[in-house]
Amino acid sequence: MTDMTATTAGVAAASPGRSLVRLLEAAGPLLALILLMIVGSLMSDSFLGAENLSNVFTRSAIIGIIAVGATFVITAGGLDLSVGSLSALVAGMTIMFMNAAAATLGDGWLLVAAGIAFSLAIGAFAGFINGFMIVKGRVEAFIVTLGAMGIFRSVITWLADGGSISLDFSLRDAARPIYYGQVLGIAVPIIVLAVIAVIGELTLRRMRFGRHVAAIGSNRHVAFYSAIPVSRVRILTYVIQGLCVSVATVIYVPRLGAATPSTGLMWELEAIAAVIIGGTALSGGFGRIWGTIVGVLILGFISNILNLTGFISPYLNGAFQGAIIIIAVLLQRDRAQG
Repeated sequence: MTDMTATTAGVAAASPGRSLVRLLEAAGPLLALILLMIVGSLMSDSFLGAENLSNVFTRSAIIGIIAVGATFVITAGGLDLSVGSLSALVAGMTIMFMNAAAATLGDGWLLVAAGIAFSLAIGAFAGFINGFMIVKGRVEAFIVTLGAMGIFRSVITWLADGGSISLDFSLRDAARPIYYGQVLGIAVPIIVLAVIAVIGELTLRRMRFGRHVAAIGSNRHVAFYSAIPVSRVRILTYVIQGLCVSVATVIYVPRLGAATPSTGLMWELEAIAAVIIGGTALSGGFGRIWGTIVGVLILGFISNILNLTGFISPYLNGAFQGAIIIIAVLLQRDRAQG
């Protein structure tokens, strides 16, 4: 009886410590972001300026939207390496569509709306094809999306004839507010990211679809025998990824008014890095949208600090992102083994 009492007391005493560790793990990305902002403010006087912060948030919104879709794919145990090249293809084809449709639809918001719809259709279709090949074709996600990355990048290079596809100057004023516009002083890309992030978080946490995504990522076979429509849910995660790529691309196009074969280069690395930094398990089964957004901001502020200080060449951004992915996965593995 005494031994049982001692054991119970030991478990009760250990619980607060275990809870604290879990809390620190959950808040890790947010604490890292706060620390990074402190470091940035110490290294540059302009770092915390309103203009600088607005620029970082606006530019991070593009990757953030794509990373929300990547969170669904990775939580379900999948992977998509084609998002950057898909963005280039969507940008090029959307610009070509808008240039061709201007004679019929004019150069106002009707044309912009048609361009957005066209972009979403391309992204959803590409995501469906990726998901269908992975699920029904039973080919590894790495292979399918790696192949798709090469196909999409080659097609846009062919369409652009190795150069660029530019939006007609007469149409740029109509599309410009999508990137440069503001609502109540907040940039449109930031608002779009916030809306998509809230919807994504609620879907992943509160809706049946989100629970199914996590269950499939945790154990696909158990999910199947639990009457979860595994194939449909997995395909839908890639469709969501494609839609997110399209939304991000629609926002990005007015910034430069053109698409080139290098558009979206390495965006897949940034999106995956943001998802992993945010605490989503690369092996699947657990994901959190808010963590992904924090991860995007961490990457954005790292890039911004490098640009402001010149302490290390900004051309090493990719090296930082690659190292962060490796370290984050190692930490996840150690926690899983522990």
